[in-house]
Amino acid sequence: MISVVIPAKDETGNIGPLITEIHQALNKLTPFEVIVVDDGSTDGTAAEVVNTANALGCAAKAVIHKQSTGQSTAVWTGVRQAAGEWIVTLDADGQNDPADIPAMIELAKQIKAADFCVAGYRKNRKDTAWKRFQSRFANKVRNAMLHDGVPDTGCGLKLFPRETFIKMPYFNHMHRYIPALVRRMGGEVQISVVNHRDRQVGVSKYTAWNRAWVGIVDILGVMWLIRRAKIAEIKQIETSISADK
Repeated sequence: MISVVIPAKDETGNIGPLITEIHQALNKLTPFEVIVVDDGSTDGTAAEVVNTANALGCAAKAVIHKQSTGQSTAVWTGVRQAAGEWIVTLDADGQNDPADIPAMIELAKQIKAADFCVAGYRKNRKDTAWKRFQSRFANKVRNAMLHDGVPDTGCGLKLFPRETFIKMPYFNHMHRYIPALVRRMGGEVQISVVNHRDRQVGVSKYTAWNRAWVGIVDILGVMWLIRRAKIAEIKQIETSISADK
């Protein structure tokens, strides 16, 4: 089963149509559930999740944070509430296209590694020239320092095993570094080109300023984690006679 985890804050008007599109993309393909983590919204986001899912006959739940804790913590909550073997994450603003999920599932089926991530790449972004420049610059800096091989780590559309995520170290903003953390544990990362759309309702919660400084600190922290990582390969296991019985 696939669990689609969506962190959301004040996304009334976006979340209902998004769940409808997820249902259209996956309903005839695979069993799935939708988990929306309402991260301290002050609008009717959670109610729109339940009403839309009831109308569609779609398995879904809204997990409501008492107060806003940020996107990474919302993803962390959602994954722990998930029943699926594989997790798909995407942003609640509707800029990620659920129609891209089936191709990501097919790519994931070809991966042999137990730990992996299929990361979305918004090759043709629907953003301003200034925002695209910021993103390209940030991705080049991150890739030069972390060597994760991902051209667009900010894309919310990703697929990975639930067990892979559970093994990752948790920290704020970790959702941007999932590919690097997968590589840290010896896993495989694949890239899937995905669609990118204009936001229809509301405004972005992020600016260049609130991304930049935390990004520098985060990259240094992830570099520290990567350098301290040790991957053990088991040569063989010897057991006692009693253990064999």
